[in-house]
Amino acid sequence: MRFIVSSAALLKQLSSINGVITTNPVVPILENFLFEIHDGNLKITASDLQTSMITEIEVEANENGSIAVPARILIETLKNLPEQPVTFSVEEESYSIEISSDNGRYKLAGENATDFPKVPTVTDGYSVTFTADVLSRAISYTIFATSNDELRPAMTGVFFKLDESNATFVATDGHRLVRYRRVDVAGEVSNSMIIPRKALTLLKSTLPADNSSVNIEFNPSNIFFEFNKVKMISRLIDERFPDYENVIPLNNTNIITIRRNEILSSLKRISIYANKSTHQIRIKIAGSELVISAEDLDFSNEANERLACEHVGDDIEIGFNARFMMEVLSNMESDQIDLKLDAPNKAGLILPKQNNDNEDILLLIMPVMLNNYV
Repeated sequence: MRFIVSSAALLKQLSSINGVITTNPVVPILENFLFEIHDGNLKITASDLQTSMITEIEVEANENGSIAVPARILIETLKNLPEQPVTFSVEEESYSIEISSDNGRYKLAGENATDFPKVPTVTDGYSVTFTADVLSRAISYTIFATSNDELRPAMTGVFFKLDESNATFVATDGHRLVRYRRVDVAGEVSNSMIIPRKALTLLKSTLPADNSSVNIEFNPSNIFFEFNKVKMISRLIDERFPDYENVIPLNNTNIITIRRNEILSSLKRISIYANKSTHQIRIKIAGSELVISAEDLDFSNEANERLACEHVGDDIEIGFNARFMMEVLSNMESDQIDLKLDAPNKAGLILPKQNNDNEDILLLIMPVMLNNYV
């Protein structure tokens, strides 16, 4: 088998799916790309058994065939080649691969393509279409709040619920929760699933930065994304997602309105002085003044700052984990936010002051018990 392809074009396609491949896969052949040529079209597959990505590129080829090619050595070779046509010659009996370029020849050992695991297909499923920019926005707003705790697998992914009126994305790690809802996307019937964090991370890095269409198909076990010349299939997390609606407080009538960048910048400075294990900061609101403070008793470090705000409700003092709060604020875009509180031991809500007409964003953060310092 022999084919010719542009080194730069091939590298671009390989780089878009290379993130799927892990360093120590369960099956050694998964350290390879699967190359399949059919009628001058090269289909490239990368997989880790849970997630698979497929891309295509046109090549000059006189015959069909397939081979598994070592991913790391191929990518490193192409990265260090200038743009030029490269010729792949495959010895089908020994699976030996020779790459010829203007610079020289490179030999590497491939593997039998038939040993590469079959990529699952979505049959008897449902479908919905997103634009790439909306899907990317939904992932950005939620993925940071997923959990790393493998003992709670449901929380290591993003909950996706589709019904006749909207599409909702939810992520939580038990300390904070994000609910992102779109009213301009809906399904014919109600469905819900949990999509793994890795699949969404890879998807976001590959999505085009425009409003091109992304077709999504899913059944109870897998979800399939297709856009441009890229396809992704991911196994869904077969767990029950926490009943997040019951966690969201409805009576937080103590409302503080403040510029997002002001409070975020203040938190970044004050958190330097917080305890390095608890990251605890104290927020005290009295009238139209908000005081952020932190103290690390072990090192006699302390700091406080005063900010102006709009405030409706009673004076209140509450503690938060600065790291969690900064991450929530960093993943928002609104110039102004509403911080809605009820009591020092109850969850606070952070809402953007200005919402896009088609989206509804809610971020929840759990408080921490305050130390007895003033």
